[in-house]
Amino acid sequence: MSRISARVSARISAIAESATLAVDAKAKAMKAAGRPVIGFGAGEPDFPTPDYIVEAAVAACREPRFHKYTPAGGLPELKQAIADKTARDSGFQVDAGRVLVTNGGKQAVYEAFATLLDPGDEVLVVAPYWTTYPEAIKLAGGVQVDVVTDESTGYLASVEQLAEKLTERTKVLLFVSPSNPTGAVYSPAQVAEIGRWALENDLWVVTDEIYEHLVYGDAKFASIATAVPELADRVVVLNGVAKTYAMTGWRVGWLIGPQDVVKAATNLQSHATSNVCNVAQAAALAAVSGDLSAVATMREAFDRRRQTMVRLLNEIPGVVCPEPLGAFYAYPSVKELLGKELRGQRPASTAELAELILEEAEVALVPGEAFGTPGYFRLSYALGDEDLAEGVSRLAKLLAEAH
Repeated sequence: MSRISARVSARISAIAESATLAVDAKAKAMKAAGRPVIGFGAGEPDFPTPDYIVEAAVAACREPRFHKYTPAGGLPELKQAIADKTARDSGFQVDAGRVLVTNGGKQAVYEAFATLLDPGDEVLVVAPYWTTYPEAIKLAGGVQVDVVTDESTGYLASVEQLAEKLTERTKVLLFVSPSNPTGAVYSPAQVAEIGRWALENDLWVVTDEIYEHLVYGDAKFASIATAVPELADRVVVLNGVAKTYAMTGWRVGWLIGPQDVVKAATNLQSHATSNVCNVAQAAALAAVSGDLSAVATMREAFDRRRQTMVRLLNEIPGVVCPEPLGAFYAYPSVKELLGKELRGQRPASTAELAELILEEAEVALVPGEAFGTPGYFRLSYALGDEDLAEGVSRLAKLLAEAH
């Protein structure tokens, strides 16, 4: 018998493929094959990166200092600019020494949990949740404890729900507002209440603020770090340029936290990837140092599409879609449609229904199984107005046949 029983480690074998990227890849492959697929899968703005940011990258390519290694934790000028931007946008005052520049927001997520968790430590995660969180927690040896919400509360968790899941092993609360995948936004009062509860229970809070500038109507973004200042030494803030500045492909994110946590995470990054691409960092510097006019333009378009999508989805029998107040996703319940006959099939899960919709209506969306709550779909409205209307129209036409 071989000494080595498996070719791939159990730790890595347990990682699930990104469902959102998988759906997007399949949709693009079908389009390449000539099928007119409309994709609601990927969380990616359909706008180009603003010109002034691109020009900063072009100039950086010509700078010899950017042809060499730079500090693993980020360019000093970018770290300072991120600290300044954080104070400007959320009121959270930090110095540059508490900032770590990462290779996209996903690396910030992984490094936060890898730095904070020991094997067996529990993390409270509000479901539905973004697909990367469980894998990062698992890789760090942590145990995810789901706090499940639904459309009846607009996908918002209460302190009472969180308290029900608290144990002696709970170390971290993962807090996300605005939310991917639901678009839920906690009010400033709710943020403060949850922050005080975390403080009283001696928890760490990892807060993902990547969608901070994408809120609509009367909704207001509030950072838990400023809502409860006493939490400052136990908060890790995750953020990046991807969504605010239409820079998903540039791969620049960051982590802000207490100095000992940031130093430890920087040590990890020094061995994992070294510095983030210098050209991308120069582009990010131009982005965070500039004004927010680019995101204002995008937000106006997203708001229009948001209202259109929610209205059209709620007109479909069997579909219930709460109004998302942030990010660029709708998360409708389709539980009433499961088990009904549709084109000769009876899909018993949203995963099966999504497959049928992709084949029969040529519309790609992500089933709720990917986000920890079967019975739902996530649809991104970060795509053109015409495609959005056409895609939901195809969806409505197909689902109307269910009986």
